[in-house]
Amino acid sequence: MLTGIFFLVIMPYINLVKKTKKKIFITGAAGFIGSNVLEYLFKKYKNYYFTVLDALTYAGNLRNFLPEMMNDKRFHFVYGDVTNNALVDNLVRDSDVVIHFAAETHVTRSIHDNRKFFETDVLGTQSVANAVYHHKKRVERFIHISTCEVYGHGLTRKMDESHPLNPHSPYAAAKAGADRLVYSYYITYGIPVIILRPFNIYGPRQHLEKAIPRFITSALSNDPLPLHGGGKSKRDYMHVSDVATAIDLLIRAPLKKVKGEVFNIGSGKAISILQIAKSVAKHMKIPESRIKIVKDRPGQVSGFACDYSKIKKLLGWEPKKDMRIGLIETIAWYRENKDIWNLQTWLKSVPIVLPDGTTEHH
Repeated sequence: MLTGIFFLVIMPYINLVKKTKKKIFITGAAGFIGSNVLEYLFKKYKNYYFTVLDALTYAGNLRNFLPEMMNDKRFHFVYGDVTNNALVDNLVRDSDVVIHFAAETHVTRSIHDNRKFFETDVLGTQSVANAVYHHKKRVERFIHISTCEVYGHGLTRKMDESHPLNPHSPYAAAKAGADRLVYSYYITYGIPVIILRPFNIYGPRQHLEKAIPRFITSALSNDPLPLHGGGKSKRDYMHVSDVATAIDLLIRAPLKKVKGEVFNIGSGKAISILQIAKSVAKHMKIPESRIKIVKDRPGQVSGFACDYSKIKKLLGWEPKKDMRIGLIETIAWYRENKDIWNLQTWLKSVPIVLPDGTTEHH
């Protein structure tokens, strides 16, 4: 009789525990955003297992993984390219959740050398989407990380998910292609797609090619702070920790509420790049005269801000990290980790040919 009671009472509990265990497959998690999201999930969910695929391009770094993570049985790193169909299919085969970060991401670099962007961002995404389709009986959800760059210049003060896609650069065009490719697989094959469009992101571990870490490290290296076109362009910046909380919610949300949906995330506030540069100068106690104006890059988007009301209404997400605090914390990380970012200084700028035929480093 006791055995029967044990079976009736305990077994459902055991089954519940088993269901809470998830195998998460993340592409591109050795990069800035992926590594921060991975760290957040790894620390929060002790019963989740993580497999990471990364090609370790110039933007990926094994030092972005915590030492305790590298030595934990819940973490498995695979070196490889997201365009390798057989490899990706084999890794997706044993996954509950797929989070796809892997991409070339820098606007200026896409102007300098655009082919790699379409290979990685579009064909790599197709590789992941095909694998999810092949194993859609196993894969619970596929979270594709898109970008606000697919919108181009904002036609409204704040852009929601219905804003037209009007990419202004090869990078943005490649990401727009990937974004719509994934959505087409949802429509055609019924795979469990969720598309996330983050606006501009900053925080620890970001590559020096991006504006905020370039300003910070230029200040630390006693170099000028380069500013495109006078810095009048406006961007919507949020801390990378807020991206992690959004993805966490998308992993746990009832699938019927989020499947096939597109979600914006951002701060909802537009701030000029000039103001960002001045804030960095202020917090690092350097004169604003160190800010150097350079010619604007082709395909520049002049301004946009995020309307994140959809994900707020549906899942209760909103950004938590105040930018002043986030910027101070980010500056502190770069002060304390010069041995990591100093290896990237030769990639800090990219030579591009401007419409007038001149070449300038951006």
